[in-house]
Amino acid sequence: MSEGTMQRRAQCDQRAKRLPRVVCAAAAVPLMLVAAGCSSDSGSGDAKDKAADKPAASKSASPTPTVEAAAYAKLPEPCAVLAKKTLKDLVPKADSGKEGASNDTATRGSCSWDSLDDNGVDGSQFRWLSVSMLRFDSDATRGAGDDLAHDYYTKQLQDVQSAEGAKSLKTTPVSGTGDEASVVRYDLKKKEGTFKQQTVVARVENVVVTVDYNGAGLAGDETPDADDLVKDARKAAEEAVAAVTKANGGGGTGGAKSPSQSASGSASASGSTSKSPSKESSKASSKASSKASSKTS
Repeated sequence: MSEGTMQRRAQCDQRAKRLPRVVCAAAAVPLMLVAAGCSSDSGSGDAKDKAADKPAASKSASPTPTVEAAAYAKLPEPCAVLAKKTLKDLVPKADSGKEGASNDTATRGSCSWDSLDDNGVDGSQFRWLSVSMLRFDSDATRGAGDDLAHDYYTKQLQDVQSAEGAKSLKTTPVSGTGDEASVVRYDLKKKEGTFKQQTVVARVENVVVTVDYNGAGLAGDETPDADDLVKDARKAAEEAVAAVTKANGGGGTGGAKSPSQSASGSASASGSTSKSPSKESSKASSKASSKASSKTS
């Protein structure tokens, strides 16, 4: 074998040895392309997943609930709700009214009068009169003022009807006094004598008016006629209701009511810790009775 032939064979052998490497290198290219393709698909899927995970555009906020504005925005002066003639007829010996304490006179007000007509050995006639007013504002969360007032009107009646020691209790609807009204009458027997109690509870729009009127014949004087006392109590309630309307211009807040978004009601309407008018009236009545007893002793 010639030298040239041997050299060509050696070159062929070297090429043969290198061939598998070239083939393997060439084969690796499609694998890399496949891997790149998988990586590309995986990224696309992740993007879709992330897009799916994104929250949808938030919906527009719900509108704030509205409630009709309360008709009446204030209360009259408590001790000025009754005419002088009415006071003279109901509590003839009263010097002046005693205004009750209130931390918000636009929401709560009261006034009381007591009268003792002392006739010496012939006995005495005692009278006690109280007018209480409670106003409710409309509240976006609790409701319209007149609805809140109606609820309180109902509760007030129930409280009066459950008076401790009440005898011969009778409740009668009253017409022509606000939007709704009732009179509760009963007897209370005390050591000083028999007291005739009349309570008129009335609602006009978003205000509740409570009139307490009681009378007794002391030291042997005759007991007053309950029917007469009821008429007087109803008259006082009518005047008090009219005073509330007049204090607000005779017809609420300027005629038609407008929506209100108030989020806060009056302190009284939201359950303040102040005492209810009926409890105040009961205590005042008891105090007045004790005063009458001490005067006649």
